[in-house]
Amino acid sequence: MPKSVFISNVLPQAARDLIPKDVSVDYNETDTPLPKTELMTRLRGKDGLICQIVTTVDDEVLAQAPSLRVVANVAVGYNNIDVAAARRRGVVVTNTPDVLTETTADFAWALLMAAARRVVEADHFARSGRWTRWQWDLLWGADVHEKTLGIIGFGRIGRAVARRALGFDMRVLYHDGVRADAATERELRAAPTDLATLLRESDFVTLHTNLTPETHHLIGERTLRTMKRSAVLVNASRGPVVDEAALARALREGGIAAAGLDVFEEEPTIHPDLLPLANVVMAPHIASASRETRLAMATLAVKNCLAVLEGKPPLTPVP
Repeated sequence: MPKSVFISNVLPQAARDLIPKDVSVDYNETDTPLPKTELMTRLRGKDGLICQIVTTVDDEVLAQAPSLRVVANVAVGYNNIDVAAARRRGVVVTNTPDVLTETTADFAWALLMAAARRVVEADHFARSGRWTRWQWDLLWGADVHEKTLGIIGFGRIGRAVARRALGFDMRVLYHDGVRADAATERELRAAPTDLATLLRESDFVTLHTNLTPETHHLIGERTLRTMKRSAVLVNASRGPVVDEAALARALREGGIAAAGLDVFEEEPTIHPDLLPLANVVMAPHIASASRETRLAMATLAVKNCLAVLEGKPPLTPVP
């Protein structure tokens, strides 16, 4: 019987070309999330779904697609999918780890540097016409080299960030539910610690944890008070890991020095209290947005989908 796949949002042509001609494809070529009713309608009779993080696949959606065998998410995170419900229904869920690790780590580091050295403020100042002379105390920022970097979530991306810290001769602390092996700790010169110690001692804190009930608002009123007043917070994981209202207060009142954010609680909405603050650098969820990496993510998702439909193990199943 011919197989059918629904691609719920825009996907590069090069990735779609991997799908054999005998597989029927229904393709939503926009990047606008489909209403839930339309998503359920278009999933009926489909064997596979290739989706992005803007597509919510919950138990209600899955119930309307009894023929569905695989959900291939074009992202490393998968909080948009009810994985437990999928498993109960025999649906395989896959994601796209590894291919975006280095690119995301690059961007997390870009946010860290931009926030520390006030790059966005400097750019605005240089363009404004207000720069009329060299000034001794103009836009002083914070040094990064030889400082302490705290990494929350020490998976692939967290470790890639730690690797970059070696070039800045930083002390690296990390907090994760699973301790890294001794060889990795030696290679990255990274020491495990509890969350309170990491927040208290770090000059820079960068978030790379999954979004779970336990990590929702992990950084909030209480944890922000634990951090140094000179600290910089970077979030390139998932928006709800940070309580944005509490972060805005901390930034406005000097509880911490600065922040760099690529993700937000209610994307694409940004908490209004963050918008006027000069000491936060914000980006529209683009940490993996290099041409090469986005194509690699799309290609891996298609390959995962096809593998399952062909009766083979997926390349990167969600654990």
